[in-house]
Amino acid sequence: MTAPSSDKVFAGSVPQLYDRLMVPMIFAPYASDLALRIKGHRPRDLLEIAAGTGAVTTVLATELPETHITATDLNEPMLAQAKTHLAGKTNISWQQADALSLPFGNARFDAVACQFGAMFFPDRVKGYVEARRVLRPGGRFLFNVWDKIEENDFADVMQQTMHLVFPGDPPQFMARTPHGYHDPVRIRDDLTAAGFRDIDIETVTHRSPAASAQDAAIAYCQGTPMRGEIEARGEPGLEVATHRVVEALARRFGNGPIDGKIQALVISAA
Repeated sequence: MTAPSSDKVFAGSVPQLYDRLMVPMIFAPYASDLALRIKGHRPRDLLEIAAGTGAVTTVLATELPETHITATDLNEPMLAQAKTHLAGKTNISWQQADALSLPFGNARFDAVACQFGAMFFPDRVKGYVEARRVLRPGGRFLFNVWDKIEENDFADVMQQTMHLVFPGDPPQFMARTPHGYHDPVRIRDDLTAAGFRDIDIETVTHRSPAASAQDAAIAYCQGTPMRGEIEARGEPGLEVATHRVVEALARRFGNGPIDGKIQALVISAA
């Protein structure tokens, strides 16, 4: 199923909420994981695609001070948010770019990294072909994707709640796109079709902390393109829908700080 173009829209207040709430809650542990895997390959020139607000970029810039990092994203507002806390890093270049049509010459980079971006590619094989094209001989493509939504507690509770709040037409962004590309066989086939070999796919589980059920609910309902889907449905509205998710999370995980399971696939291809 092809995701609608609205799934790629991170605009308005979404980049700020995403950066403040989503990054520490679910992206930070996988950013460290991916950065350390990349560090092991000691790249001189690294391309990051779908850099978002810079979760991986931040770790990479610290762990690889001698590596030149070119950080790109389709969404300028996300890159602008990333620059607010990485402006002083001299080993990073920023550029708006479409992963399916990278504005770089062949064999430019020793490694290509992508944190939770491949799920958004309209044509994944084409995106992988582009990643392979810009890699030098012997280079590696390292990326991660979310496992199915049932393996990710907060997202699953939120999605179940959407079915109750909007029974006739529940917003499906989270299940459809972030958690919609999790079959290892399909991922391996797509990479093979793009010309990659020596493909390794590993399931990695972490814990997802949030200061409160409210923070987690706001993150998912208002800090992702889910917000636009909820708002498009009208009544009962964004605030009511968010509050229903707060209640559901509190029932499942309790009041005060909460903690849930997150699970993703981490992929490395030569």
